[in-house]
Amino acid sequence: MTKNESIKKTKNFDELLDVQYGKVGSKKRDEFDKKAQYFVISEMLKDARAEANMTQQQLAEKVGTKKSYISRLENGSCDIQLSTLYRIFEDGLGKRVSLLIA
Repeated sequence: MTKNESIKKTKNFDELLDVQYGKVGSKKRDEFDKKAQYFVISEMLKDARAEANMTQQQLAEKVGTKKSYISRLENGSCDIQLSTLYRIFEDGLGKRVSLLIA
């Protein structure tokens, strides 16, 4: 069966991810999941900053970092430490951060 045929037979999004990126735990799937999480965090950051009516520069100054770092976070192109995530969202944007480990 070709990949396209497999895609057509999928019944839900999880099955589609399995066909496209492999089963959970495979190297390719783990990399996809990691990038997806970066994307989610970057979108949440952009939305929260826009809702707070702040520029990247204003947020950076408020939390003691550089505008370029905020930009890289919003583009999903760098890692973020948990302490920095809390500082940006809670101290900088007034949002509550909740962590779930499953």
